[in-house]
Amino acid sequence: MAEGRRISADKACENPTCETTEDCCNHLKIPFAIEIDKSYPRDFMQRGRVRVLLKKNDGTLYNPNITSKKQLMTHVAELVPRHPGRTKKLVPNASTLGAGPSKSGKGGKKKR
Repeated sequence: MAEGRRISADKACENPTCETTEDCCNHLKIPFAIEIDKSYPRDFMQRGRVRVLLKKNDGTLYNPNITSKKQLMTHVAELVPRHPGRTKKLVPNASTLGAGPSKSGKGGKKKR
């Protein structure tokens, strides 16, 4: 069952935002326009839509590697997980990896 997908689930990225899609279009050198007031009915809290222009007025492609909307979506799905806003910047310290709590193990109320 297709489940309304435009690209397959194994190629898709999780929770793409309008801003990350915008940066991917910039990287691919494809002109775009953002419509902030638009939203998808099932996920109305996620605001924004990116409209792209694949061909110039004379019919030539802006990016010869991308000839269709489906190819654009697969390229964007490859780029979004590597986007700087999505990569983890916090690296855990080596001292906190194997260390447990620093308490002595005794707990509870103290007697008077």
